[in-house]
Amino acid sequence: MSKSKRVLAVMSEWGYWGIELVGPLNKLKAAGYEFDFVTPRGKRSPVLPPSTDPTYFDPPLGVCVTTPQDGELVRSFEQTNELDRTLNLSEMFPERPYYSASDFLRQLEAYYQKRRAAQELALTNYDAILLVGGSGPIVDMVNNQRVHDLILGFHAASKPIGAICYGVAALVFARDFNERNAIIAGKHVTGHCIEYDYHDGTGFVGTDFNMGPPPYVLEYILTDAVGPQGKYHGNFGKQTSVIVDYPFITARSLQCSHEFGDRFVDVLTGGLKRSGW
Repeated sequence: MSKSKRVLAVMSEWGYWGIELVGPLNKLKAAGYEFDFVTPRGKRSPVLPPSTDPTYFDPPLGVCVTTPQDGELVRSFEQTNELDRTLNLSEMFPERPYYSASDFLRQLEAYYQKRRAAQELALTNYDAILLVGGSGPIVDMVNNQRVHDLILGFHAASKPIGAICYGVAALVFARDFNERNAIIAGKHVTGHCIEYDYHDGTGFVGTDFNMGPPPYVLEYILTDAVGPQGKYHGNFGKQTSVIVDYPFITARSLQCSHEFGDRFVDVLTGGLKRSGW
């Protein structure tokens, strides 16, 4: 059990969508939870400019998606020093060795020992993890072995794992290195539906980086990962889509941020196991 009511927010060094952190963070703080923040190498995650701009027009949805209220909440959070104490995931979890490494077997054994210790420490310190969304996670969270190992630790311990927007994609690839099975197989999840996908890097507007469209269709990889016994719920046409299938709490996109926080609180404080379908 964790020492205190605390959540670890995993964030991208390439930017986060403001309300997808601040929405659930405010709900969880109101319920008495504190936060730590971690990025792959300890660099503070920058807020993506469109997520603070109420005039930003989102092409796929044909509407300005950042409300004035949400923009102000994010700007107020950015004025605090909370993200200045961002932790470094590469210092918390070991890197798995290449098969071509010299003395591979000994290195692999050492990796598993260090990984177990890192997972146990994270489980001691935190009640849940939050995988924050935005375009940034595509770059350095989704296919990040250390992020996967953190997720696998919480999954094995049956402790809550929350993910929103492109943060959900990390759940597809967080797999045991030997079994290689999807941990969301048979589960009900939501995430960015294909109708919400942008054509040309709109999620990085205002930054000096543009990778073009997403390198994968999140709806398709989630559908494949949950398999025939599970279900992907896009809920296109509905304003929000938040699914709880314990230990996972998944949310489609920024419009779901506050509801996502409510369900996260329900899971942690009320024992909610299933919701949204």
